Amino acid sequence: MEIAADPPGTGEPGGPGEPVQPSADVLATVVAAESVLTKRFGARIRLAEPEDLGGSERSIVLRVKVAASPFSLPRTLAVKRYVHPAGTATRDSWVREAVSYQLFTALAAEDRMCPELFAHDPGTNLLVMEDLGRAPTLAEKLHGDDARAAEGALLSWARSLGRLHASTAGREADFDALLRRLSPPKSKDPLTVDGPIAVEALPLLLRTEYGVVTSAAAHDAARRTLALLDTARHRAFSPSDSCPDNNLITNRGVRFLDFEGGCVRNMMFDAAYLTVPFPSCWCAYALPPGMTDAMLAAWRAEVRVMWPDLDDDTVLLPRLLDAQVFWVWLTTWQYLTVPDVEQLGSGGAVSRPHQADVLVARWAGLAAAARRAHAVEVAEHAEGVVTALTARFGERSLPLYPAFD
Repeated sequence: MEIAADPPGTGEPGGPGEPVQPSADVLATVVAAESVLTKRFGARIRLAEPEDLGGSERSIVLRVKVAASPFSLPRTLAVKRYVHPAGTATRDSWVREAVSYQLFTALAAEDRMCPELFAHDPGTNLLVMEDLGRAPTLAEKLHGDDARAAEGALLSWARSLGRLHASTAGREADFDALLRRLSPPKSKDPLTVDGPIAVEALPLLLRTEYGVVTSAAAHDAARRTLALLDTARHRAFSPSDSCPDNNLITNRGVRFLDFEGGCVRNMMFDAAYLTVPFPSCWCAYALPPGMTDAMLAAWRAEVRVMWPDLDDDTVLLPRLLDAQVFWVWLTTWQYLTVPDVEQLGSGGAVSRPHQADVLVARWAGLAAAARRAHAVEVAEHAEGVVTALTARFGERSLPLYPAFD
C-alpha cells in the first residue's frame, strides 16, 4: 500500500502508521514538498508531523499535516518521493505515476478513482496528493474474519475497475501528451518488456527445470497472446498492479493506489485479475466458488457502456483466455528467473501462501479455462505442467483467503 496508513497499533515502532523520529530522507522529503507546494500555489506553505505510511526501497511515503497555508488545503496530505536505487527504472516509475494522477485529476470528481494530485516535481521525483485517511484496503477485508464484507469489497472493487476502464476509454492521446511533457519512459507499458521474453524463454526453462515439453501448438498459442500488447481495441487506463493492498475501500467507493506501472493498454490484462485472480501478485489466495464469475459480471456491467461487443461471450472469453495464458507464462518465467519473485507484486504486511501453491493453482486454473474454451493444446500443456509441478512439490492446494476459510 502506498497512500493510506495501517491502523494504529500495528507494526513495529517507526513502521507504517507509527510516530517516527524524522530521518534525513524524511526531512528532505518534507522540505521538498513544502517547496513544490509553494511554487504551485505562489505562497509559503508549511508542513509538519510527518508520519511514515510505509513506502518501498524505491520511495518514501508520508502523511503530513498542513501547519500553515493561506489557501484552503486539506488538513493533511500524502507525499511520495522516489529515492533509491537511482536510475532509469526509478525515473520511469515516477513519470508513469505522475502522469497517471494528472490524467485522473483532470477528470470530473465522480470519475476520479484515485487520490487527487496537488503538485509534482520532476527535479525531486516528488508527488503531493490527497490523503485518503485510514480506510481499510481490499487486502485487509480479504484477510479479516467477515466473509460477507470481503465479498462486498471484491464486488465493489470489480465494479470500480470497470468504471475506471470506462471513464478512461479514448484518453490514450491525453495520456501520451502528458508523458511527453515529462520525458516518456522507454516502454509505455511495462508488460511489453518482459512479456515477449517470457513467452520465448519459458519452454526451455520448463523442459530444463521440470522435464515438460511444450508443443509447437502450445507455444504458438502463447505467442498469439502478445497481440494483446499492440491491439487498438479495448484500450483503457491500467493501474498495472491491482493487488489487494493497492485498493482502498472508502466511504466514497474504491480508490486505486500505486501507479508506478500506470499506462494505457488492452484492459484484458486487468480483467484477468478477476479470473486468475490477481495474477501479478504472489500474495494471492484462492476465492470461493462463483466469486470470480460474480466479479466478472460486475466489471462487465460497467465496461459494456463503452464496449457493447464485450456483452458477447465469443468476443470477451477468448481474449480473457489469452490474457490468462500471458499472465501464467509471464509469472512462471519470473518464478524461475527472478531471485526474489515475491517483490514483483504487492503484498504489504499480510501473510502469503507458499509460492508453489500459487504456481500450481495458476496452471490448474489455466488448464480448466482452456478445456472450457476447447483450446486443447493449451489445456494439455497446462495439465502437463501441473503434473510436473506436483511431482516436484507434492500435492498442492492453494488455501482460500482467510475471510472465506
